[in-house]
Amino acid sequence: MWTSRLGSIVLRYTVRITTSPAVSLRQSFSQSSSKNTAIVERWWQVPLAKEGSPPRLHPRRHRVYKLVEDTKHAPKEKMELILTQTVSKLGGRGDTVFVKKSLGRNKLLPQGLAVYPSPENKEMFAEERRILREGKKEDRIQTRTGQLTVDFLKCAHLEVEMHTSFQYEITKEIVCRQFLRKLGVVVPMHALTLPEEPVTGLGDYWCDVTVNGLDTVKIPVSVVPFKHPRLQGKHKDLHKQQQEETMSLEQEEGVSVPEEEQLKSDNT
Repeated sequence: MWTSRLGSIVLRYTVRITTSPAVSLRQSFSQSSSKNTAIVERWWQVPLAKEGSPPRLHPRRHRVYKLVEDTKHAPKEKMELILTQTVSKLGGRGDTVFVKKSLGRNKLLPQGLAVYPSPENKEMFAEERRILREGKKEDRIQTRTGQLTVDFLKCAHLEVEMHTSFQYEITKEIVCRQFLRKLGVVVPMHALTLPEEPVTGLGDYWCDVTVNGLDTVKIPVSVVPFKHPRLQGKHKDLHKQQQEETMSLEQEEGVSVPEEEQLKSDNT
């Protein structure tokens, strides 16, 4: 009797498990280890207990733990890739970049913007760069940083301050120094072309800057009289004060006119 009853219970339990796969999946997921694991150890060592008896734990001391490793907040390794196209805020074609694995696997690799840095890919891009650097001018392509420099120089305007108390002449060395000081751009002397006639007076001129031997940009240059930095600060303060005075006068005039019109309308 007991045997048949036990067999029916076991049969009923096995049928329930086989007919509900979600439960089995849920149980397997709950038993799997989580990736976000914190490894800790007790601050105070637990004394050894006798064989067959549980260890004697202190109610407070043995509940103090110290962190050994935190896999959730640990710095994650980045993925090394070689770009096949220019990507904003990353680099240009052939540049080796280190990005997050999510960015590389979800965007760069599926869209064909990058490839893995295998020896074959490294050799291919190195040969391509060598050809672009040493090949013919028609086959060369402007780099990403070079294109950014060209775009910046197209909107630039250079002011060269010179003393008017003595005679002078604008040279390439002076203009290159002013490019670095005023615009923060390093212009080699061989990449700069000044007007054929010597520049010996104040006025507006033009100069040509060639970037990487490919693109030439025409930049306006203004030669202005030199002003001491202290005097420049005083002139700025005076100009600001004059602007504030004119704005206050305009506001007063704008308020007084409607008042006069309102008085005229009241009198009529």
